[in-house]
Amino acid sequence: MNKHIDSQLILVVEDDRPVRGLITTALEMHDYRFEAVDSGKTAVMNAASHNPDLIMLDLGLPDMDGIEVIEKIRSWSTVPIIVISARAEDADKIAALDAGADDYLTKPFSVDELLARVRAWARRARMGGGETQQTVFENGPLRVDFAAGSASVNGTELHLTPIEYKLLALLARNAGKVLTHTFITHEIWGTSWDSDIASLRVFMATLRKKIEPDPTRPILIQTHVGVGYRMTRL
Repeated sequence: MNKHIDSQLILVVEDDRPVRGLITTALEMHDYRFEAVDSGKTAVMNAASHNPDLIMLDLGLPDMDGIEVIEKIRSWSTVPIIVISARAEDADKIAALDAGADDYLTKPFSVDELLARVRAWARRARMGGGETQQTVFENGPLRVDFAAGSASVNGTELHLTPIEYKLLALLARNAGKVLTHTFITHEIWGTSWDSDIASLRVFMATLRKKIEPDPTRPILIQTHVGVGYRMTRL
């Protein structure tokens, strides 16, 4: 563990020594408290024993795939997980998000972008993610309970990642309005990098799989090509 006393603990899981050194150096220079491990089994044990506030996870670990690590941690914890991986295909991102990851950063990445993601998650943790301006949003089969931080379709509760819920809540609060890619990514991640817009596309796909009767023909969330997305009022 590094010597700083910031209240939030970050678990870095990366077996590539230079990349691990880059990440931990950036965190140390900005006074973040962290643990760094290089295997999946150690990551799971550390997550259980140290209860980190954020996990930064490489998928290509020597002893088990990062997807399996996510699944094991998700069986008992909702800690935010940012995947940092060289796997850039949408299918890989969707697999990680479906397993329970909350964010996905593709290698190579800039230190500025990495720290922006960490700051965004740290702010979200301090704010507690509270959505209290409006109690409940109902739109056709969709119901979002902002006070409870939950959503359901046709009475069945949805199992959403924190990012998916935040995205759904943002669209619901602005139902009928077209939200631009830049606006959405800034609200979700606090930044508007090109990679944020790519991640937004992936998260929108996973969200639609959970709320739309037919994700290939969405009725709740409409795409405005080149502009953004809109929650349709039914």
